[in-house]
Amino acid sequence: MKKFLLAGALGLLIFSCSKKENTAVESTSSETQSVSKPEASNLSGDQIIATLDCSGCHSASERMIGPSYKEIAEKYSEKDIDLLASKIIEGGSGVWGSVPMAAHPQVSQEDAKKMVAYILSQKK
Repeated sequence: MKKFLLAGALGLLIFSCSKKENTAVESTSSETQSVSKPEASNLSGDQIIATLDCSGCHSASERMIGPSYKEIAEKYSEKDIDLLASKIIEGGSGVWGSVPMAAHPQVSQEDAKKMVAYILSQKK
């Protein structure tokens, strides 16, 4: 029974962390549609994080389902900004445990870099 409840809770959590709202789609013709490139916002990194589902798995200073921003900042440096921005957009798994991080394809590369800069600023 405990395994069933744990599996159900984990499935719900993964589903809730995979929010894909705000994906921009533009029509190129009446028959064809393509996904447009996400546009960068004028928000700061922490404001962008607040608009997404990040807080369901991460916090600034305490490990939750995923690592805290401080843990990430201690492990990575400014040379890893592109790598971490790609992980935000594409998702990832295996670095911090068995629970995968959901992809956020609606986030532009520029906004993902702002998010990473904010996270890296949490270094002690």
